[in-house]
Amino acid sequence: MRFKLFVVCALACGFMAYVLANENISTELEDEVLNAVPVSVPAAAAKKVPQKDAEFVEILKEQPKKVEPPAAKPNPKPKPPATVATTKAPLGAGQVGQRMIPVLSSRGTDDILTVAGLKPQPMSGALVMPSDYLGELYDVDSSGYNWDPNNNVAPPSTASTAAGGYTITTARLAELRNTFMYWYFDKDMYGGRADYQFDIHASMTQLHKNLNFQLPFYGFRFNYTRLSLNGYLEFSDPPEYLTYPLVFPIKDWPTKRDPSFIGIFFSKCRVGRIYPSDIDQRTPGVYFRVERDLMGRTDRFGVEVRERTMWDIRQGVVGADTFVPKHVVISTWKNVSFAGGIDNSLFTTNTFQMILATDEVYTYIIWNYAVLNWLSHTEAGGDTTKGEGGIPAYVGFNAGNGTQAYEYKPYSQNMVIRDLANRGWANGFPGRHIFRVDEQILIGSCNKDIDAALLPLTFAPESGNMLGGQVVNITGPCFDPLIRVTCHFDTESVLGTYVDRNRVICVQPYLKAEGYIRFQISVGTQRFKWRGKYFVETPAAATEKIFFATDDVHKKNPNEIRITWNAFNLTSNANANVMISLWGYRETKIEPQLEYIDVIEASYTNTGSYVITPSNYINRNNKNRDMQFGFLQINLTQPEQYSGLALSPILWSRPIPLAWYMGPQWERQHGLRWPRALCDNWIRADRFLRNFAADLPLCPCTLDQAVLDKGRFRPDRECDKDSNPSCLRQRGAIHCVVSGTPVAQGAEQQCCYDRYGFLMLTYDQMWGSRPRRVHNLGKMPWNEASKVPSLSMWFHDMRPFYSCCFWQEEQAVGCETYRFERRPSQDCVAYQAPGIAGVFGDPHFVTFDGSAYTFNGLGEFVLSRSTDESNRFEVQGRFQQLPDNYYGSVQATQLTAVAMRGNTTTTIEVRLRPLHARWRYRLDVLADGRKVYFDRESLKFQHFDGVTVYTPTYLLNQSQVVVQFDAGIGVEVVENEGFMTGRVFLPWKFINKTAGLFGNWSFNPLDDFMLPNGQVASLNLNDLRSIHTNFGLKWMLTDREVPGVGAALFTREFGRMSSYYANATFQPNYVVDPADFLPANRTYDLERAEELCGECYQCQYDYAMTLNRDLAHFTKNYYDSIVNMQAENSKPVVSCGVLQTPRFGRKLSFDFMPGAKVSFECNEGFILVGDQRRECLSNGLWNVPEYGYTECLRPEEQSARVASISLGMMLLILIPTLLLLVCGANYWIREKIAQEEAEARAALLPKPRYKQHAI
Repeated sequence: MRFKLFVVCALACGFMAYVLANENISTELEDEVLNAVPVSVPAAAAKKVPQKDAEFVEILKEQPKKVEPPAAKPNPKPKPPATVATTKAPLGAGQVGQRMIPVLSSRGTDDILTVAGLKPQPMSGALVMPSDYLGELYDVDSSGYNWDPNNNVAPPSTASTAAGGYTITTARLAELRNTFMYWYFDKDMYGGRADYQFDIHASMTQLHKNLNFQLPFYGFRFNYTRLSLNGYLEFSDPPEYLTYPLVFPIKDWPTKRDPSFIGIFFSKCRVGRIYPSDIDQRTPGVYFRVERDLMGRTDRFGVEVRERTMWDIRQGVVGADTFVPKHVVISTWKNVSFAGGIDNSLFTTNTFQMILATDEVYTYIIWNYAVLNWLSHTEAGGDTTKGEGGIPAYVGFNAGNGTQAYEYKPYSQNMVIRDLANRGWANGFPGRHIFRVDEQILIGSCNKDIDAALLPLTFAPESGNMLGGQVVNITGPCFDPLIRVTCHFDTESVLGTYVDRNRVICVQPYLKAEGYIRFQISVGTQRFKWRGKYFVETPAAATEKIFFATDDVHKKNPNEIRITWNAFNLTSNANANVMISLWGYRETKIEPQLEYIDVIEASYTNTGSYVITPSNYINRNNKNRDMQFGFLQINLTQPEQYSGLALSPILWSRPIPLAWYMGPQWERQHGLRWPRALCDNWIRADRFLRNFAADLPLCPCTLDQAVLDKGRFRPDRECDKDSNPSCLRQRGAIHCVVSGTPVAQGAEQQCCYDRYGFLMLTYDQMWGSRPRRVHNLGKMPWNEASKVPSLSMWFHDMRPFYSCCFWQEEQAVGCETYRFERRPSQDCVAYQAPGIAGVFGDPHFVTFDGSAYTFNGLGEFVLSRSTDESNRFEVQGRFQQLPDNYYGSVQATQLTAVAMRGNTTTTIEVRLRPLHARWRYRLDVLADGRKVYFDRESLKFQHFDGVTVYTPTYLLNQSQVVVQFDAGIGVEVVENEGFMTGRVFLPWKFINKTAGLFGNWSFNPLDDFMLPNGQVASLNLNDLRSIHTNFGLKWMLTDREVPGVGAALFTREFGRMSSYYANATFQPNYVVDPADFLPANRTYDLERAEELCGECYQCQYDYAMTLNRDLAHFTKNYYDSIVNMQAENSKPVVSCGVLQTPRFGRKLSFDFMPGAKVSFECNEGFILVGDQRRECLSNGLWNVPEYGYTECLRPEEQSARVASISLGMMLLILIPTLLLLVCGANYWIREKIAQEEAEARAALLPKPRYKQHAI
């Protein structure tokens, strides 16, 4: 009997041991026992594994299905059977790997349940691993390491860049991407702890980690981080204490620390516990792994990390199509519980993971939320058993230093935070959320739980050619393939194409607009509440996507035209075919017409290059042959070849003339002289249009003046000495400028300068400056003839240049009519240089009238404003205290922001970025409070309502910004080494109409210190205290509008009003001479100041105050610059104007400034008549010709003219002689007749009778 009892006990003990050793008991079985009904896997479990992974009951009954790489997405959630899987031990080297799915703990501290006579251990949020991983026949390499993606043992740590390394297969990539969580290891092959951070615990909650690379984050850049147990990566010190709910940025910064951090689950945590029955026995706690230099890695783990991360990001975030991670950081918080709970609460845990990938320019973050069982710790109001109630964890980003923050709504500090594990759907996984975080926080995951009137869209690219065809990827709301999505571009709507739950694609239609337009989408019957701003590039300035190898396309009759394009702009399919077509434009009605002309190539392999042979189209007879310019278009012949979707991107060329295609047709229609016929037709039509030249600003006489006139002119993209010196249509020019904004009627001025810096005129040559009837930006409303951006300019101004001059001789009648009558250059006889004022350094001011003074105000002030109610403008500056120097606080300020606005224009603000945020952009530019960037060619010049903003084409760091208003006002902001200068350029119509710190511009320095009430303060420029108190502080801006001063224009963020920056009681240093305020023991600093600055007192003052060599250097630089500008613009502008070139002749010089001597020559076969040389006099007039005006005549014309002159001279002699003879003869005859008549009358009289007297 005892033996039998012993056997029964042994069997019972064996059975108990068997059950206790089983680490794969599921909570579904527990539910089944309780409820006696089948149960399904919780959402958190089903989300993590595709269908083949979920079928863990029959793991050996069928082989894994082949997955098409590289986009491996989870299949819909299966209905798993409520069956217990086989027991598996923790993974080690050489063991078979298992897939993991997270299972929510469903029982916590429930009563004792009996399952087969035993108590099952409740789940604690551990990762349950179904044993269906077969990999590539149990992927174990020669070293015995198992490459199961869920292995808890780290791979060999040897990174390699040797050639001929590991090549990942598409099937392996799909296997990796089917796994929800990224790698994290608590063991390595050498007995170490691998990624597990055993030094992080309750008494030390964070560790410092050196990254050894640059990590861009939220505008800043770091080479280190701090890994915190409390669910975040930190880059700077947090405040001493926190109050809930958390609010970032800290408004009291810098008196209270404002940390920079990435908060995946920012809450006080402690390391939790797991049960022996939990399948994933990896140690609870925090894991951290860095993989560097992945771009050149060839070892297996490096390649797999790079490829997996790259494709997850590329297919998870719009705009990341070319991203390749250089460094990857994987941080994992496994089974962490909340702080302040009872002991049993340690089994209530959360598991989440952060993957951070960067190429040191762009940074992306992936958040994986595996299990969220608790929401808040006890200090935030959570209970002590399950961490429920109170203020849930903060989820989001903070840039630090009081700058900006992004809270991930609606989840952060909200009860719906638990939905993080079931939302996101990045890469098809619920619980995965992706962001781009280098400059701004851009969401890559959809959000179905948020609702508001205006919700931000994330889309890429953010700009496109006006002609359309740009494929725009959109993320925002969560999409459904059965619900229609409509995209609204300004006034045009198109239907979206569903890609996945996170993304739809819309193809931008043809738009008649430019600049930023409204971009909205609606889902189903919802209104357009998801919105953004889309930038429309004008066709002449759009990103060039079809390139011409030579200038042959502009010729009259080229033999061939070679074009190239980036094949990957259409598709990555190397076997795809493209169609090349030709389109044209005309304006014969009110409605502009962009129409299809012909197919150049119906189907051609997408090789990225093609040769057009114009002779192939010589027999075409097209109905649209009246179109003289147009575009080449390239698109896919089979749209399905673009990412498997029925749409095709479209590539457009820049505008091109069409003589190469239409020439033979024009010849058949107009004869051999078809250019002359086209030109004559245009001249007749243009003569019916109004004269526009009188509205344009006059060209500066010299290149130096043109460069300094930043209020009216900007560089011409087609002829820019810094970025495009080719100058195809302005040969001989080294630089051209155009008017920055359209005039009231929409016209544009162009001024080109030769190598000597003189204005080029069409009177002298066909390549001279040509005013344009239509500005490249067009004119509102953009949808009518003569108002369409780029297209109307080409129709009215570029098209006739080709037909009248480019395809004819320079001295053809049509070309001369074009040059002298229809598009003549405007000379600079009446040009008036703008007035200039500026602020720089400590700060120091130079007024429009040249007064130089120093004012160290702290706050926001009026720099300049108009006193003319009919033509208003305002320019304001923000001044903040300089950083401390070696000796302590610096009682001085510097310019940190400039805000400006015209009458009713967009408000533009230019800010100095924080010190550690200047690695990429030096200045921030805001248009009506929204940041805009100028880091691409097509975005260098941006037009807003009434204002144009641009940065020099050769700068990518936004260190120089120029703002131009319609009224001709310009504002230039320049940054160097963290020190700004602001300059204002005003046209003469504002003389005696300005006020502010830049003074009243009247050419009289005595009235510069005009107060807001109109009175003039009498101040000494060397009395800094009096200037500070009696003038400068009078122009301080407050939180309300002040008469005569106005209201502040600056964008208000985080509650920072004018009063936040203002301090009227701030007492700066009022002593000018450093020798008077430096201590006697600092003679070295005084000598150094004199050495650096010479006699520039502003430079000496700044160095003595700050001991900053850079500040002193740029103070002197800025001061010299503005003084030189004022000197240049104050020079009298004297010009003799146009001296017309004789027809069939040429001038040996095109100079027209005083002292210039211009000689003439005639073409071969012509004879020069008149003065051979003319001189420009100091009074601005050409000298009076001695021998007559200069002409070039043919010999026969000269002979005829000489004969005519001789004949004339002979006639001059003969005719008077004949007249004298005739008159003499007539006089003699008349006298003769008169005498005869007298004699006759006398004969008729009776004769008297005489008496004879005797003698």
